[in-house]
Amino acid sequence: MTEAPSRPQVELLTRDGCTICGRVHAQLTELAGELGFDLTVTDVDAAALAGNPGLRVAFGDRLPVILLDGREHSYWEVDEARLRADLTR
Repeated sequence: MTEAPSRPQVELLTRDGCTICGRVHAQLTELAGELGFDLTVTDVDAAALAGNPGLRVAFGDRLPVILLDGREHSYWEVDEARLRADLTR
């Protein structure tokens, strides 16, 4: 039996009150339906309070940050052309 390939995972790193983060989230939500990836959102400050400060330390000064399958893809805005290209590989 062959396992179905898993969908690409896109994670948006955000912070409460970040207006750019909200705009990027809306754009990624639209693209997720079109391009077939799973989207999760992580607030780096909430993660730090929950005992995982690593995301805030690594990315907190560049939010929003977009991770594709766990690796940094872009920050501050969606590089849509690059995202489309990377998702079709």
